[in-house]
Amino acid sequence: MGSVSFQSERQKADYLKNIFANVYLKDVIERNKIQNVDEIGILVDVLASAIGVPTNPSKIANTFASERQMTYTNKTISKHIDHLTDAFLISKASRYDIKGRKYIGANLKYYFTGLGLRNARLNFRQQEPTHIMENIVYNELLIRGYNVDVGVVDIFDKDKEDKRVRKQLEVDFVVNQGNQRYYIQVAYDMTSEEKQTQEFNSLRNIPDSFKKIVIVNGSKKPWRNDEGFVIMGMKYFLLNANSLEF
Repeated sequence: MGSVSFQSERQKADYLKNIFANVYLKDVIERNKIQNVDEIGILVDVLASAIGVPTNPSKIANTFASERQMTYTNKTISKHIDHLTDAFLISKASRYDIKGRKYIGANLKYYFTGLGLRNARLNFRQQEPTHIMENIVYNELLIRGYNVDVGVVDIFDKDKEDKRVRKQLEVDFVVNQGNQRYYIQVAYDMTSEEKQTQEFNSLRNIPDSFKKIVIVNGSKKPWRNDEGFVIMGMKYFLLNANSLEF
């Protein structure tokens, strides 16, 4: 099979956009005899804009109704998302209540199996580093054979009026394989104290002793902080197949 050579970044971008629209998406539409061609195209854009953001068909339907004045039912959206998943264009991550040890069915997170195709679909806008890092880590974990969910930890805190309130903290990934489990946070920038508190607080409130890992931008080798959390650079994580075993 011959290779394709491009002379410019524009040619590369055009190629990716063309292959997404005229090969992958066209195949999904024809294979599943989809009539809502415009709608599923916009649905792909909505999902591409919201990688790593909890959502569900009802929220997406409301977006179509309020922002685009289009009727696109929950049932149809759910079916079309399943078609995109079956075609390996996107992947779903379920939300898991860590303390309650149960799945939460309301919202899911969606990730793209090919970030180049996702970026091309959005004309290379919305390059949010943390969400893109999160998508890359998610894909790599699946490649390594792990089952990957999104974690939720319920805690009780006090509000400004000193009243006891319930809060929900998020753990980016709950990663399982056999009897192994890892909790993983992904953070592009950990320089501020506020960001460190945000990333570590979820891990602090997990009531078990499975390994807790924070993957940050860069190539740092893994090390443990005073709380026993493993911190490692993204490059190290990707280049070392056994990086979670540190």
